[in-house]
Amino acid sequence: MKTKSFIISKWQVLKAYELVKANAGAAGVDKQSLSDFEQNLKSNLYRLWNRLSSGSYFPPPVKAVAIPKKTGGERILGIPTVSDRIAQMVVKMEFEPQVEPHFLSDSYGYRPNKSALDAIGVTRQRCWRYDWVLEFDIKCWLMAPMQMSNGEQVARGLGTPQCGVVSPVLSNLFLHYVFDKWLQKHYLKTPWCRYADDGLVHCQSEAEAIHMLEVLKQRFQDWGWSFIQ
Repeated sequence: MKTKSFIISKWQVLKAYELVKANAGAAGVDKQSLSDFEQNLKSNLYRLWNRLSSGSYFPPPVKAVAIPKKTGGERILGIPTVSDRIAQMVVKMEFEPQVEPHFLSDSYGYRPNKSALDAIGVTRQRCWRYDWVLEFDIKCWLMAPMQMSNGEQVARGLGTPQCGVVSPVLSNLFLHYVFDKWLQKHYLKTPWCRYADDGLVHCQSEAEAIHMLEVLKQRFQDWGWSFIQ
């Protein structure tokens, strides 16, 4: 009997589907909604399990959806298909418990038992001791092609889809090494806080803040990521 390349149980795929269903969400580029997917649920889940466990699964393009930012302009979200969200959930369920224990305590974004309020709380406490704060945002891209509203597919070379199920843990893993651990090693006495791709560094003076700005710009440029102060 031919064995599968990866040990993935059908129950894992079913559980992933249930979690995706609980989160709802819009249809992707194939225009298949959750209701449509459920019309042939058993067959769809089996097909997905077979491709995942055999190593023949490849993610389809994500659907580009523009939403307005509070600060002006637009943010482009990448909406995966229903089946791809389930596939990503399977990976997340297996992968996240393995890497989560290695993340540092000042990383708060999309992690179990941590929240934005926790990040705000620790930042408020530190602001009593540090007069300057360098706040930054990291501009991410994605590997899967993005399909625009006119049907054009745009290739991407870096990052993960902003609405991808597995995107937060992958982003945290990348930033754990590029920012968190690096800063801990080279600037041990400099407090920092990060929530996904938004972060800040506490500084004692304006000169220190300017120095950290240039240091971090170079650090992220070396890894191919844009840095927005």
